[in-house]
Amino acid sequence: MTLRLTRPPAVPLVTFDPHISIWSCADRLTDDWPRHWTGTKMALYAVLRVDGVAYRVMGGPEWCANAARQERLDVHATRTAYVFRCGPVELELDFVTPLLADDLDLLSRPVTYLNFAARSLDGRAHAVGAYVDMTGEIAVNLPHQRVFWDRVEADGILALTFRGEDQRILEEAGDHRRIEWGTALLAGRAGRVTGTIGDIDICRDAFRTTGQASAHGLKPAPRKTDYNSDAVLALTFDLSITPEEAARETILVGYDDEWAIEYFGQKLRAWWRRSDNAGPMSLLADAFREQDDVLARAAAFDGALAARAATVAGDGYADLLALSWRHTLAAHKLAAGPDGEPLYFSKENFSNGCIATVDVTYPSAPLFLLFNPALLRAMIVPYFTYCASPAWPFPFAAHDLGTYPKANGQTYRNFDKNPHQPIIETQMPVEECGNMLILVGALAATTNDLDDARAHWGLLSRWAEYLVQHGESPGAQLCTDDFSGVLGDNVNLAAKATVGLACYARLADGLGETETATRFRAIAERFAASMLVRARDGDATRLAFDRPGSWSVKYNMVWDRLLGLNLWPEAEHRRELAVYRAKADLYGCPLDDRSSLTKPEWMLWAACLADDPALFADFSDRILRYANETPNRVPLSDLYFTDTGRKIGFQARSVLGGLFIGLMGRFGRTGGG
Repeated sequence: MTLRLTRPPAVPLVTFDPHISIWSCADRLTDDWPRHWTGTKMALYAVLRVDGVAYRVMGGPEWCANAARQERLDVHATRTAYVFRCGPVELELDFVTPLLADDLDLLSRPVTYLNFAARSLDGRAHAVGAYVDMTGEIAVNLPHQRVFWDRVEADGILALTFRGEDQRILEEAGDHRRIEWGTALLAGRAGRVTGTIGDIDICRDAFRTTGQASAHGLKPAPRKTDYNSDAVLALTFDLSITPEEAARETILVGYDDEWAIEYFGQKLRAWWRRSDNAGPMSLLADAFREQDDVLARAAAFDGALAARAATVAGDGYADLLALSWRHTLAAHKLAAGPDGEPLYFSKENFSNGCIATVDVTYPSAPLFLLFNPALLRAMIVPYFTYCASPAWPFPFAAHDLGTYPKANGQTYRNFDKNPHQPIIETQMPVEECGNMLILVGALAATTNDLDDARAHWGLLSRWAEYLVQHGESPGAQLCTDDFSGVLGDNVNLAAKATVGLACYARLADGLGETETATRFRAIAERFAASMLVRARDGDATRLAFDRPGSWSVKYNMVWDRLLGLNLWPEAEHRRELAVYRAKADLYGCPLDDRSSLTKPEWMLWAACLADDPALFADFSDRILRYANETPNRVPLSDLYFTDTGRKIGFQARSVLGGLFIGLMGRFGRTGGG
């Protein structure tokens, strides 16, 4: 029997993209204020007033000490569902961000539905009023920045808005940042909600004591968002109930960023805003008009994903994937490219803030290969464009396209300060060459389409030749696990080079390049055989060829099985699994013998080296135990200690898309012969 998710380290609430990503980082929604994934407060506040008694259902206790009793929390892929008891009334409060990967318009739409449903618990009628507000923190990077506010009514929608005073559009880049341009939106159906823009103290206190929000005492705009008289956007509405009927209402939280990404000096629109007619009110109108259909589709997806995951490794694995879905997708931004094409940009959250990092795309790939390969293509297209330009004259693949939200060229390890003399030891040349060859190979195998390989054959060939020269025994350099430092003769990196060359050989075969395919397949087989001989150390394989007595998790070998490359005998994969099983700790298997650090996606990749459902379920359970017990209340970290559950660094990163690898079957010889 697998574990279940009982206490997420953080719960997704409003999750659109790296800038607008709001979480509850506490056991109960009333224990703390909602926060951005960086930990900065992005306050949302909600109170239910039942027969004159106020119950706080979201936010801290400063304005209403009486917290509703949280009865239940369920996290689904697109929906977070809370159930509260407010005296004689039960309130269901759902946060639905319908990030459906197969619908780009919906995926890009920056709207979360807050669905309120009240019902009687004692068989009596009750007078119920609801209050929701938003502070200006959502529209600024730093809390001392000032905001303007407005009220707009059109097409049956009432929207209250915050907008930063200084619209510094795409001016700054970095990791620990929030947005400081565009417009935050809190909206409801006109005639069913009442909108008030008020002083934070007076407005909140007025509803608690009288049931009516108040605009009294509001000082003129603009106001600082952390000042003692800052403004709130407040919506109130009636949820009075009869013994027989529940009452329901939906509020929208949205954000119009107007411009999303800077792409080699050109500002790009978010995908949903690519039309000249798109704007904040049309955004809200579309969301309300399509509400029933969208919520039904989202619920159907949630159920289908849970059922599919449960057949692989039980309900606990289903819980893990549900927690990871919005986590992964909200670490990206979907933009309309210069020619109207979809371009999908990741942000390397809580690491270095890089945009479009290849070794972040690589671990996230299983989710996209499974649910929409077009999104994986939209991630690598801008990367090919950069590496084919004069701005990248090197024989190996680049690491990133810049620092989010500016995709103007690599910035990793201060590369932009010395672009003509890269220090190989502080780059990832073998890593990124291997990543790109594997990604294109997996994409071709999934779609049975060689267009990407054909379009970029020159670059792929350059990177394959680089791996021939440097992949069998990689020199001192970083790999994707750069937190462990520079390492030479890295066996796992050699495995990646080997798999990458085999992918290139298969692509060549599919393109009719028979001689090339034969040559590179032979090299890949030679590398694979050499690796086993030089790396074997008892039952394990070494961390580095020159480190006897060491061992490490060879997660890069998983594509050998998934793509049917047949580079290593299955017996060797099973030998690896036996080592990992023996090394497993309370919260998982360490990456190698240097410490108890692990990465959950690599653990599950390693568990897929051979068909071993018991080991996969066991590793999934250990990751879930970590999620339930880690002392770090942040969006799930992908770097933690297997003995303590403490994380270091990373959180809210897209790499958790790699946890979906358990849903991938063996592709075999498709998409390229």
